[in-house]
Amino acid sequence: MNRLEGRVAVLVGAARGIGAAIAERFVEEGARVVIGDTEIEAGRETVRALGGEAVARFVKTDISRQEDAEAVVAAAVSAFGRLDILVQNAGIYPLTLIEDTSVEEWDAVLGVNLRGTFLAAKAALKPMRAAGYGRMVFTSSITGPRVTSHGHGHYGASKAGINGFIRSAALEFAEYGITVNGVEPGNILTEGMKAGRSLEFIAGMEAAVPLGRLGTPREVAEAVLFLASAESAFVTGTTMIVDGGQILPETRATVRKAKAGA
Repeated sequence: MNRLEGRVAVLVGAARGIGAAIAERFVEEGARVVIGDTEIEAGRETVRALGGEAVARFVKTDISRQEDAEAVVAAAVSAFGRLDILVQNAGIYPLTLIEDTSVEEWDAVLGVNLRGTFLAAKAALKPMRAAGYGRMVFTSSITGPRVTSHGHGHYGASKAGINGFIRSAALEFAEYGITVNGVEPGNILTEGMKAGRSLEFIAGMEAAVPLGRLGTPREVAEAVLFLASAESAFVTGTTMIVDGGQILPETRATVRKAKAGA
């Protein structure tokens, strides 16, 4: 039997990249999904690729807005009669040093990444609480909770905040039969990375990963699938790191030595 047979999921930030891979994996396992995203054409194309409106719908969603968070949840309940799973994957990540970051940019990053997590959870709570069942999964990152780099002050703060929110929500929602968890991806080779980063930059990131390559969106989707399924029934308030061992070495020299087989 498919692992998500009969389940309905809201997937925010799933028009492309990691989110689209999660949507694909969920549909393969029997779920029906509602994709919320700001990218209208990409979202509609993903719906078509998944098999059309029998299994997927698209709703234009800016998850930093309360009314949009409530609307995408309402669309799932209206279209498919229930809501079992929430995945909040939407995130923005401008590269700006702290000294050059405007208040407006800071607020925009935390608005989507952190306030969006809160708003998505709050909107999904009502139907999940009524049903006595739910799986909430939030996309965090190793950047912020585990490591950082120049230009990621706002992004790292938002992702560390997501991890704190996961623990609080898991504690509060446990009595309603709802689990709350997250994934912390490392460097994942998405369409956006291919388009926005040079081959040299990507090669440099690969050199920092003990497994010798970047991750794929589908590999992150597999972790999300576990946390969204019955198999994770006794797992809540935690995150899964999906990074090929990136956070393990103490120094880059350790990585090079290991890759050389020394």
